[in-house]
Amino acid sequence: MNKKLIAGAALAAAMSALITVPAHAGGKEKCYGVAGIGQNDCANLAGTHSCAGQSTVDKDPGEWKLVEKGSCESMGGMLKKEAKARYKASLKK
Repeated sequence: MNKKLIAGAALAAAMSALITVPAHAGGKEKCYGVAGIGQNDCANLAGTHSCAGQSTVDKDPGEWKLVEKGSCESMGGMLKKEAKARYKASLKK
């Protein structure tokens, strides 16, 4: 395979990882527990990964996705405060 192509792809991946959009930007908010397998937007609450697309369970309460502000709970999700509380409670069991 062409080494320049591989290097270019690696550089593009690294650059896209550096570009982050605040959750509040554009009327969006982080919604936990609604992402499908491989459809999370970034790091999870457990800290087991730090990249988008690495969720391994549907609707994992520790994974999040950006959604329109005010729509999270109607989708069956949780905002960060509730998700963190549930995560901490699950560790105590």
